[in-house]
Amino acid sequence: MNTGSMGLLWIPVLSSLVFVKISWTRPIDGNQHLKPEDVELAEIYLKTFYGLKQTDRGDRFPQRRTRSVSAMEMKIREMQNFFGLRETGGLDSSTLSVMKLPRCGVPDVENFGFYPFKPKWKNHNVTYKIAKYTPDMSKEDVEKAFHSALKMWREAAPLRFTQVTSGSADIVLTFARKTHGDFFPFDGPGGVLAHAFQPGERMGGDVHFDEDETWTAGNQGYNLFAVAAHEIGHSLGLSHSKDRSAIMYPNYRYHSSTQHALSKDDMLGIQMLYGKPNQKVEIQSTAPQNCDPDFSFDAAAIIDDSIVLLKNRHMWMRTINGSYWNQLTEGLIKTYLPGINDRIDAAYDIPSKGEAYIFTGQKYWVVEKLKSRSRVGSIQDYGFPSRVTHIDAAVHISEQGKTVFFTGPFYYRFDEVKRQLEYSYPRLIQRNSRGLPRRVDAAFRIHGSIFLLSGPKSYQYDLKQKRVVKIIPGNSWLGCRLK
Repeated sequence: MNTGSMGLLWIPVLSSLVFVKISWTRPIDGNQHLKPEDVELAEIYLKTFYGLKQTDRGDRFPQRRTRSVSAMEMKIREMQNFFGLRETGGLDSSTLSVMKLPRCGVPDVENFGFYPFKPKWKNHNVTYKIAKYTPDMSKEDVEKAFHSALKMWREAAPLRFTQVTSGSADIVLTFARKTHGDFFPFDGPGGVLAHAFQPGERMGGDVHFDEDETWTAGNQGYNLFAVAAHEIGHSLGLSHSKDRSAIMYPNYRYHSSTQHALSKDDMLGIQMLYGKPNQKVEIQSTAPQNCDPDFSFDAAAIIDDSIVLLKNRHMWMRTINGSYWNQLTEGLIKTYLPGINDRIDAAYDIPSKGEAYIFTGQKYWVVEKLKSRSRVGSIQDYGFPSRVTHIDAAVHISEQGKTVFFTGPFYYRFDEVKRQLEYSYPRLIQRNSRGLPRRVDAAFRIHGSIFLLSGPKSYQYDLKQKRVVKIIPGNSWLGCRLK
């Protein structure tokens, strides 16, 4: 890094995953006054992550819309755009719920202000040192968590990480409480979890973890691997991603050991800084532990008379036989869907056309048969607004000629005949149907029902009754026993 940019080293990457302790509120409509704690929460959130200035608050949240758009409303719209929410400019329940999620403290917008020179390590052999361990975990488990986090980034770029036990190191990992010498004191349990600094000299690249939190190797307390993987991404020069599947997505996420993999967005980001790895390494090359109680799917569809379920780079095919199904086959996605090398986000099929549509980021592929060539297009062909950067799940309803797309807590409906999105969408998934999950990871249609896969659960939605009639573990589709 040149000397002109050295001053920027002291702009903190502040990857601090924050819980805002505040009670849930009812949905806010046009006739309901905002609660003071909602306004306070929104102001703090927008100042911290979207650059709202004290002088920009103006009339705060007027109950009636005026001709001029307030700075507060503009910042709310920026936040809604980043998270793929409907851009109302107001504090609706969906916006407030996202503001209350645990997350990283790096601003979500104008990240190039934090990374104007795209800082990175000039020497691709990066040294690291664990300056202080946490008593919450064994020394071995701490080292394993850091090693696994570094390994993910090493496999995606030509980087080597060497641990040193004395002297200086590029990245210093440590646990500390309250004031700890970097002008960004920790705030005790339940607040900031960790923060990091961009690549550079002195404190550049260092990662600090709040010792007042409870650190674990599992899902009790805060998973050290999950936090370290995100923080080290910042230490290598990466900013935040809008991709909900990405390690660099702002919100803290930990589900199970089956989900530790870089997304395509993470890989593109690290390779833009450091190039592609010297040797091609298959990330997440081993099959996920599909009977893990926290197992979830990325996408699902019906292709060639089989229920096709996808996870990372793996897929399972359950052959449909009459009113039920029998043979289960599994393998790598690239074996059955040649040419699709990216992580699959969503899929749906149109039986009358004999086609399936596979979505990866902002692209989609049209597949006629397994192991056949496919053609590619852009999700913008469907007319989605620019804030929709990927699809979570999709399912086609033949009787209506409509396809339902799920993204975040919302869903869109697309007319396959007119080839356009319907005007009155998006809508909240949970608005009119009882028992549905807030978000959908995968979906498929079979025998008069739509099966919605969300996290580790499978929801059977009966089209005639228009309600959820059954909920089972999602991995029961793979033959795992019901519990």
